[in-house]
Amino acid sequence: MTSLPAATSASRKSRPQTNLTVLRREELSPHMVRIVAGGEGFSSYVNNDYVDRYVKIAFPQPGVEYPLPLDLWAIRESMPREQWPHTRTYTVRWVDEAARELAIDFVIHGDEGLAGPWAANARPGDSLVLTGPGGGYNPDPAADWHLFVGDEAALPAIAAAIESLPPQARGLAFLEVDSNAEIQPITAPAGLRIEWLPRNGTPAGASGLLVSAVREAEWPEGTVQVFAHGERGYMKSLREVFFRERGLERAQVSLSGYWAAGRVEDDFQAEKKLPIGQI
Repeated sequence: MTSLPAATSASRKSRPQTNLTVLRREELSPHMVRIVAGGEGFSSYVNNDYVDRYVKIAFPQPGVEYPLPLDLWAIRESMPREQWPHTRTYTVRWVDEAARELAIDFVIHGDEGLAGPWAANARPGDSLVLTGPGGGYNPDPAADWHLFVGDEAALPAIAAAIESLPPQARGLAFLEVDSNAEIQPITAPAGLRIEWLPRNGTPAGASGLLVSAVREAEWPEGTVQVFAHGERGYMKSLREVFFRERGLERAQVSLSGYWAAGRVEDDFQAEKKLPIGQI
């Protein structure tokens, strides 16, 4: 792995560390796995009130010796950056405080990536070290309807958001996946229609399905709140739809590139800090 671990402006106080233990692994679809974690370390996890709560998962580099138990902030203060654990950002799918466990869903593409292969091979008793959670989105009860748009990377966040809606909520959801085999059950209000968009062989990040579906859809009347997250190129195209074509206000839209085709997260996060990489 040639990329440097991502830098951060966060601190021990703003992103506290939690050391969890893998309790079980659930295969949700051919390309998505759920890791449920908990254990004694769950008492250190401080939940927040956002429905898109996300954490940074730490992956120690092979061949580097770290003091145990792993303390990410101490490592950042005492070791050179090239030896820091790499981190990957993932949404917390759900938290069960009574059971003292949480779930994180991972997209699996064989040996590709860092987090996916780890999740595919995770076993009960394995360590899961993370910082956070962060977040920035909640459904607006004043909105007349809700629009959710995303690919597999955004599916856990969108599903969590949909399931947090009140029974009377209305809206549309467009979810791009690899194939029909990736469709998952989502508990949605009766007034929210979910449309699954299988790519059927087109590579992730290279399809026009998501943007076309949003552009061509018949939008309900009233004020919309948008949650659109996924591949960076998709989000740039959707920005044109939301702001230029539909004339939405910035406050109505939560829009973010979760990943970029051809980029690992360390490079992608660095690029996002540059003017050319900002959506």
